[in-house]
Amino acid sequence: MACVRRLHTGYRFPFGSFTIPHEDTPTMFRRTLISAAAMSAALLSIAPAQAQDVIKIGEVNSYKVQPAFLEPYKKGMELAVEEINAAGGVNGKKLQLITRDDNGNPGDAVRAAEELVSRERVDVLTGAFLSNIGLALTDFAKQKKFFYLASEPLTDKIVWGSGNRYTFRLRPSTYMQSAMLVPEAVKLKKKRWAVIYPNYEYGQSAVATFKQLLKAAQPDVEFVGEQAPPLGKLDAGSAVQALADAKPDAIFNVLFGADLAKFVREGNTRGLFQGREVVSMLTGEPEYLDPLKDETPNGWIVTGYPWYGIQTPEHKAFFLAYHRKYNDYPRLGSVVGYSAIHSLAAGIKKAKSTDTEKLITAFRGLELMTPFGKAVYRAQDHQSTMGAYVGKTLNDKGKGTMVDYRYLDGAKFQPTDEEVKKLRPAQ
Repeated sequence: MACVRRLHTGYRFPFGSFTIPHEDTPTMFRRTLISAAAMSAALLSIAPAQAQDVIKIGEVNSYKVQPAFLEPYKKGMELAVEEINAAGGVNGKKLQLITRDDNGNPGDAVRAAEELVSRERVDVLTGAFLSNIGLALTDFAKQKKFFYLASEPLTDKIVWGSGNRYTFRLRPSTYMQSAMLVPEAVKLKKKRWAVIYPNYEYGQSAVATFKQLLKAAQPDVEFVGEQAPPLGKLDAGSAVQALADAKPDAIFNVLFGADLAKFVREGNTRGLFQGREVVSMLTGEPEYLDPLKDETPNGWIVTGYPWYGIQTPEHKAFFLAYHRKYNDYPRLGSVVGYSAIHSLAAGIKKAKSTDTEKLITAFRGLELMTPFGKAVYRAQDHQSTMGAYVGKTLNDKGKGTMVDYRYLDGAKFQPTDEEVKKLRPAQ
């Protein structure tokens, strides 16, 4: 019997559809299946190779809750990724940044981190603005044995009480910034102090350290008033009146963002700052100083970022690159985001890997250049030596600025190694 030749159409395989030409159907069909299997295997073998050409950085932060700091922060990260990839990437691989919003909630932050690690298959984690979220991610890193660079959260617990071998931190901590401000506070020779701070981990940590260090330097100091409103829920009138009733000689402030603006406005209105010195953490950062405008108080001693006056080569290069890309000036968040990505790139390059254990080894003692100069990740507590600028506020024709500022190297504002051993759990 003559072989019947028929045209078969419409067969589908994972890579598409095709038509079988005139030939003995069973024979041709077997050949096609073999060819399809070979092509599928080839495609599967290519996919992992392509994935290996990218280093995925997972980042978690409170973008909706703290946009003043985190919008510039994200721009700083994106600039760094662009620069590094344009220069050939890290160890021949391009960086890919994958961000998630934590809604200012530690539980959401952990869920976002879990999704980044398990579904997105990121190689490292970074991020966190709020200290309580930073602590949640620090614990996540410990439980999952996964590398985490805490870029922004300031509480000392991240590298001390809750520190672990998987977590490193970039920004100068509450201890470091308090230690920078206390010598200036001592020079004021004021005995009666009041404090005001947001009642969560960052504020509690900053005030506890300031009290400890100031008492050690000036034993006769007294703390006569304390206001600790919930973050973002300051009743400015009541808080300012309570501080005024305590009749302090000086005030230590740790409020930031919208709470800071309310405090300054109400304090100006009620005359709280007249004849009183104020030492204030973070207030010199443009994220918080700029919105004060003509309400900016004069003479507050602050930590901050006077971007307009830093003339070092590394800062000039960063400023020009940032301005070219965004047609805007950088904020402190820009510096932090930029430096976080460059830290990860330097660590991965040194480790020649994204393996967690190799990264831990590489980051201990890692040196890199930031817009603020050289920073080193200390082996003893995983804290970076990035410093901060300390100066005074000035209302310059309705614009808040910093004057009489100087950069303080973070390496000079740390407890001794013996003290760190007592503060940090054994690893």
